[in-house]
Amino acid sequence: MTTTTTTGTTKVYRVYIKATPQAIWDAITKPEWTRRYGYQGIAEYDLRPGGTYRALAIPEHQEAGMPEVPVEGEVIEVDPPVRLVQTWRATWLDEPATRLTYEIAERGEGVSSLTVTHELAGAPQTLAQVAGEIEGAGGGWAEVLSDLKSLLETGSPLYA
Repeated sequence: MTTTTTTGTTKVYRVYIKATPQAIWDAITKPEWTRRYGYQGIAEYDLRPGGTYRALAIPEHQEAGMPEVPVEGEVIEVDPPVRLVQTWRATWLDEPATRLTYEIAERGEGVSSLTVTHELAGAPQTLAQVAGEIEGAGGGWAEVLSDLKSLLETGSPLYA
């Protein structure tokens, strides 16, 4: 189940996944996982406050015109495997960095929740992008999190 709420320019997404918090953490922060779901960006994290974050585009996406580094940011807070706070900036848009928070909680019986809070004040194009409102540009966070859930629960992404 995925739930989405919006308060002004903050979007909150929550998905319940039959996986451990560590498995979810790894799927968010390790390139061998991020390559397998969503937009297939290859995550590079320096997991310490002040560390860098970059999502590298796969060759197929670069050939279609996406920049080599479509998303970049800075790590603000790290508490593995329960909380990661970072900035997030789409490099192809002329907008400021936004704030992204991942919170992972064990719910029992092998189920964990993943809550993604994306604060998007001053970034209307980024908001439309991550909300899945841009025609032909994917389903934003809702689709990415659904894909992540499928991958962790079945071993296969939505679009295999």
